[in-house]
Amino acid sequence: MSLQVEDEFQKELIEVFVQEAQEWLEQIHVALDELQQDPAPDRRLKLAQTIKAGLTNLGGSAATVSLDEIAHATFSALPFTEHLQDPARTLSADDFVALCKQLGQISAGLARASAVRVAGEGAATNPAQPAPAMTVNDMLAALQTLQANRLKAGAVHRNVIQAVIAQIEGMKRSGVGECKVAFLRDALAQAGTSEEKFLQLVEERIPAVMDAMSQLKTGTAAPGPSSERLKGVVEQVAQLWSTAQQINATHAMTFFRGLHSFLTVIMQGRVVVAAERYEAVEARLAESTNAIESWVENGRADRSAIGALLFG
Repeated sequence: MSLQVEDEFQKELIEVFVQEAQEWLEQIHVALDELQQDPAPDRRLKLAQTIKAGLTNLGGSAATVSLDEIAHATFSALPFTEHLQDPARTLSADDFVALCKQLGQISAGLARASAVRVAGEGAATNPAQPAPAMTVNDMLAALQTLQANRLKAGAVHRNVIQAVIAQIEGMKRSGVGECKVAFLRDALAQAGTSEEKFLQLVEERIPAVMDAMSQLKTGTAAPGPSSERLKGVVEQVAQLWSTAQQINATHAMTFFRGLHSFLTVIMQGRVVVAAERYEAVEARLAESTNAIESWVENGRADRSAIGALLFG
């Protein structure tokens, strides 16, 4: 088999793997969302087994197509599933946050795998113009200088630059000498697109949540399991929570997880909530929306600075 044929075959394998991995991740996130609602022990065990099976399949397939970064992140998440399966263990918020961080690393690895495949296809269509590359040492030096200058200037940042530095340092430790600029550009672009979609989802869903809070506060909407409107709002918050998990938006993930628990308790009619409590939640909703907007904007600024430095 020629090198070109082998390369094309590897690209096809990665494409199939990425598609399957996204499906496994979706199943894992759905199971995780339900697991955080404190289900009955039998259901908890089944959900934990679903998560473990998804991670095992994902990690094994990643290793098969030589995506070692994804395989390592996946298998590193498996010990958490042992905690999930243990009925004697009380699950804490830290357990879920730790697992979500691992899932965020897996998602980022999939984005980079897709970017490498796309970049490779572009290079194959025009072999006379190979994709520009920089030595890993030069790229690290440039990024570290950029980070120092932005910190010195007091620029608001979101550690995107530090995350890229850590990624390049990992490549260096693995013996990689050069990094294609297109690889980094496409990975950053895909991360930016995911964050913009999340912000759009927040802007679409939050007005309905605010309206529900207002109606509950004034008594024009009665809480309880028969409230179809409230069920719809709870589902919308669950979607926001799940999406925040997928892009590793930690603060948003924590807020929407708490809001989901709060609304679930109200929907089940287990508590009576004073009007002042609803007002506090409304204020937090507004603050969190602004914080998410700032988080996305700071990410844009960091990526723009990296782009100006490395991509011209």
